[in-house]
Amino acid sequence: MLKNFVELWEYRELLLALTMREIKVRYKQTFFGAAWAILQPAALTIIFTVIFSIFLKVPSENTPYPVFAYSALLPWTFFTTAVSFGALSVVNNGSLVTRVYFPREVLPLATVGAAIFDFFMASIVFIILALIFQIHFSVNLLFVLLILPAVIMFATGISLLLSCLNVLFRDVRFIVPLLLQIWLYVTPVIYSLSQIPDKFRFLIFLNPMAPLVQGFRESTALGKAPNLSYLFFALGFSLFTLILSYWFFKTREKIFADII
Repeated sequence: MLKNFVELWEYRELLLALTMREIKVRYKQTFFGAAWAILQPAALTIIFTVIFSIFLKVPSENTPYPVFAYSALLPWTFFTTAVSFGALSVVNNGSLVTRVYFPREVLPLATVGAAIFDFFMASIVFIILALIFQIHFSVNLLFVLLILPAVIMFATGISLLLSCLNVLFRDVRFIVPLLLQIWLYVTPVIYSLSQIPDKFRFLIFLNPMAPLVQGFRESTALGKAPNLSYLFFALGFSLFTLILSYWFFKTREKIFADII
């Protein structure tokens, strides 16, 4: 593993170049360009606000629902973007894989890097919403420095795993959108965690994205500290997923060129 990390570091300039290419290609010949990184979570926030706040009256823990929803959509949209593009990254770059040698993990890592760019672009809207609704950030905002790396590690691990599986089984490209859609409803994005009965609440935290999304919302929009036991569980699980997925990816990358 150490040898793989050293080799990856030697190809850091390629990783940066592919990340920049991923960003440019993703928004090439689009009218709004990189603004799509903002429009997607903003549009979902508007839809969720109309349906779940105005019509269904879903409680939002004494926080304006647009801020409540957007604070969860920020990490969730990053995760889904990284996984959606990451799962297809190796197959979509088959011409590179079959012609030139480089650490193949650079491809899914580049999609994660592009998703990080989208995340920071979309964060601008969150700051604007916080100013409009007069959200006062507390010192608990510092928990983001722990939550965001955990989300990145988990998204990277899932992207590495799915990109490898997609080479072996092309069904993955059809499964991923369905999986992410189902995953959304078992993650506290559109509803409050307080709506789940206490005796069942531990079940939702078996989903590692649940404490990360909830923790991000609590430390930003709600101004309170996240549940540390759940948060550290998610952090440890994210690191475990990344290491295991990276090992699985490296054990299979030698046959990528032959299969593609």
